[in-house]
Amino acid sequence: MLLVIVLSIAGLIGYSYYYYTKAYDTTNKPYKNYIGYVDQENALLNDTYQLCGDGYIQRTYNGAGLEAYSINKGHFRDQLNKQNSFSQYQDSGYLNFRFLVNCEGNAGWFEVVEMNLDLEEQKLNSNLVNNLLEFTSQPEHWNILSYKKDNTPYNYYMYISYRIENGKVTEIIP
Repeated sequence: MLLVIVLSIAGLIGYSYYYYTKAYDTTNKPYKNYIGYVDQENALLNDTYQLCGDGYIQRTYNGAGLEAYSINKGHFRDQLNKQNSFSQYQDSGYLNFRFLVNCEGNAGWFEVVEMNLDLEEQKLNSNLVNNLLEFTSQPEHWNILSYKKDNTPYNYYMYISYRIENGKVTEIIP
């Protein structure tokens, strides 16, 4: 009986040691950061706005989704079609933006991934990318999200993917 107790305590100590020292060590791992991580030093438009508070980012695992769109996603799509003429472009693929929105609803800190329709990295027309970046970064498109408990606004992670076919945005995800 004493042996079982000693082995249980040793196992608990060993597990605790592993959990607190090794389990979350990302030093030699291929993915060193959490899912919603945006490298703020290398991101585009990283010097336009400041993150609020201590800079903590909410909603890093799935983004803010449809809640983030000002008014709604349909309005966002309508504004995109009204403000931009894509007739001069012939590109097809996906243009993905990963970015942060601060507690004032200002979007910045953009990372861009350009892909073809087979989801292989491929550059798209730089003017098309710049037009969509400029549109996406406009503060009027993003809500200020707040904690329900005390209504304090917070910084959040967001992503948006544009499916482009022959220069026309055919789908916006999410």
